[in-house]
Amino acid sequence: MTADRHDPVVKQLREQISDNDRAIVELVNKRLRLVTQIKRYKVSRGMGFVDPEREQWMFAYLRWANRGPLSPAGLDELFETLLELTKREVERLEELGAPAG
Repeated sequence: MTADRHDPVVKQLREQISDNDRAIVELVNKRLRLVTQIKRYKVSRGMGFVDPEREQWMFAYLRWANRGPLSPAGLDELFETLLELTKREVERLEELGAPAG
């Protein structure tokens, strides 16, 4: 056990980080449910699932909204990864027949 585990400042900051990590997981799960819903809706109406224009808009919007310290390159990497993960997870949920909500 290292000395930093007993430091109250380190402990408090780590607790805040853990709280944020849980919030991120909750938000990613919420995003997955919403994307599953929109995919089902679009497929039921013969629309394609992936919308490259919407993805481009989303990246531009998020770059505009980002106030840092996350760099534009870091933002792009984060959301490219999130989009890839979302598409894979939605497919997995569809294969399992899991409810969207």
